[in-house]
Amino acid sequence: MPSSPDLKQMLEGLIAIPSISSVKPELDQGNLKVIQLLAKWLDTMGFSCEILPLPNNPDKANLIATLGEGPGGLVLAGHTDTVPYDEGRWKHDPFKLIEQDNRFYGLGTSDMKSFLGMAIEAVNRLESKSFHHPLIILATADEESSMDGARELVRLGKPKARYAVIGEPTGMKPIHAHKGMMMESIRLIGKAGHSSDPALGNNAIKGMHKVLGVIESWQNELQMQHQNPLFHVPYPTINLGHIHGGDNPNRICGECEMYIDIRPLPGMDITALQEELQQRVFNSVKLTGLELEIRHLMKGVQAMNTNIDSAIVKTAESLTRHSTEAAAYSTEGPFLNELGMDTIILGPGAIEQAHQPDEFLHLNTINPMISILQGLIKKFCLKQ
Repeated sequence: MPSSPDLKQMLEGLIAIPSISSVKPELDQGNLKVIQLLAKWLDTMGFSCEILPLPNNPDKANLIATLGEGPGGLVLAGHTDTVPYDEGRWKHDPFKLIEQDNRFYGLGTSDMKSFLGMAIEAVNRLESKSFHHPLIILATADEESSMDGARELVRLGKPKARYAVIGEPTGMKPIHAHKGMMMESIRLIGKAGHSSDPALGNNAIKGMHKVLGVIESWQNELQMQHQNPLFHVPYPTINLGHIHGGDNPNRICGECEMYIDIRPLPGMDITALQEELQQRVFNSVKLTGLELEIRHLMKGVQAMNTNIDSAIVKTAESLTRHSTEAAAYSTEGPFLNELGMDTIILGPGAIEQAHQPDEFLHLNTINPMISILQGLIKKFCLKQ
């Protein structure tokens, strides 16, 4: 079977292609060139490659690359996009793989282009390639902004497999559960007027003060009602991330907007929370005469909770020699679970490196991670 370039060459190629995704259109980029490069390498290795552009965005695509046939199977998944970078804070070129101080530097080295290169390298290093169940390498778009790549996979109902590993940076410790995520905008529209007479307007900041009290009370209720000791912060959180209203101290504020971030625990439904937020905020301002608008800043992501008795969890614990844990961040895991796969999060690198200037990956994590991936492939794909 022909092989791909060596691992360092693959990482150089992946890091060199900008693939930033952002909610800001001026920063947002496509990932298609990354997908095409991965497909080129995987095709030479005998994988059957399917490139799936996102609807209405031909510059963004998912890749499903399959080797072997049969029921069941294992997905090794990673997103191909990165976050934007702070140009003035990087000492290294973010789009050039730099080896220094026993580290690889570059945008995406930790989060998480390197994992895709390691997945390919793990296959290259296998002595036996007698597949009893398929191995699927899955590369996705837009995880860092909208998760539209994963949402499109759910819409299409593919890929199909029994187990999945998402290679987000976890320090090579398996994660079987994480919190969900929802981001909402609350906007109140009143009436501006001269500050000398409150009757001349309707102050939106005063209305938002009522909203703040309701949200704080709701947060306290949620934290009393929902507890999970698996998590470092064992309750759901609501973060008040942005607020702006008015334009001058001598004008009654005619408009005020606030952004909030909610991180629910497993078992808490995103849609139900959005409806509850809508009702509570509406009730707080319904007698004020203010106009209320609530919109999603992004579509919500459900929490993930894979059964700790699943074979993928037990095998990962055995290979890594670490007990499974829970995390506060969100991933594409819930979408793969929705497709019928028991999913864990397990990858090289540290979450502390994600989204940071001079992002890096320790070189001493590479071979251990490849060995873990080979162990997973042998367990779930190869004939024993």
